Amino acid sequence: MAQTPPLENLGADSAVATYKQLLSGILERRPSGTRQRLASALAKNRSFISQITNPLYATPIPAAHLETIFEICHFADGERREFLAAYCAAHPKRRAQGLETPARPPLTVELPDLGNTSRNERLQSLVRNFTEQMVHLISEEPLKGKHP
Repeated sequence: MAQTPPLENLGADSAVATYKQLLSGILERRPSGTRQRLASALAKNRSFISQITNPLYATPIPAAHLETIFEICHFADGERREFLAAYCAAHPKRRAQGLETPARPPLTVELPDLGNTSRNERLQSLVRNFTEQMVHLISEEPLKGKHP
């Protein structure tokens, strides 16, 4: 991720430019068509997407659009945290409106009973290890002491 200047020292226009730069960089790394999908999801035209991603325009991104932007642009957790830090620095009064990264609810998987305690434990271990490796791969965190 690109390094951004300390957010506490930025004026509102600079802070808006910072989060717009972050969004622009994220969109550049996404497949072609992402801008159009974002425009469609927001019920806006592509020029609106250009305005909200161009750091030269002071037009802020409406808070109501953030979740859609995160979903369509597939923000990684780190990208989302960095973007929200810049967004909250630019709009400090919106900090209390639930803009923090939401906790993900746990997902429960029911496995079949294989009729044998040892086999059941092996199956549970396989599913647990697979899930841990998948989460680490998605979040781009290195596995600690484990090799896929």
